[in-house]
Amino acid sequence: MVPFTDNFRDLSNTEGYQFEFYCERCGNGYRSAFQRDKVEMGRGLLRAVGSLFGGAAEDLSRATESWRYDRATNSPAKDKALTAAVQEISPSFSQCRGCSDWMCKTQCWNEEIGQCLRCSPSVAEEVARAQSAAQRDQIWEKARQKDWTADVDVDTRAKLNCPSCGTKVDGGKFCSACGGSLAVPVTCGGCGSTANKPGAVFCSDCGGKL
Repeated sequence: MVPFTDNFRDLSNTEGYQFEFYCERCGNGYRSAFQRDKVEMGRGLLRAVGSLFGGAAEDLSRATESWRYDRATNSPAKDKALTAAVQEISPSFSQCRGCSDWMCKTQCWNEEIGQCLRCSPSVAEEVARAQSAAQRDQIWEKARQKDWTADVDVDTRAKLNCPSCGTKVDGGKFCSACGGSLAVPVTCGGCGSTANKPGAVFCSDCGGKL
């Protein structure tokens, strides 16, 4: 019987066995030591002999290629390696009686209560978290109460570029680079209207060309 059946990754390869166990709260991983497959080492030697001498030895080496895949899923060798890995890693984990998840002892375990921090959070951490949340809410509330637009000119059309020198500006009435007006009126030569926007080709009042 092997625990940790829902919180580990199989990192085994053709050379041996290795497993990575992870905490079901924070996700931190603990990797077991690599266990070289001694049988695979012997098969590698057979393959090397077969490539050198051919004949029956080569046939035997080809047979090892099919044998090596027997260990890919369930096999006594893998079960033995997994059991050893669990014995190596299990001291770093505890299973919570509240949620039944496996938790790492260093970050996610409440030793005083005997449960994980998700089921029984640390009082000091919860107080600090609540204080930070309340402080953040109060900051936002105070920011909403203050009038941040008292000095903003909303009557004058904001320009991204000064019509006189072409410098990029942040708004206002005059260019910070050349002092030119940012709201230069376009006067119609026919009717004298100044209601035309900069860049207009024809007068909006009389239709004359500007």
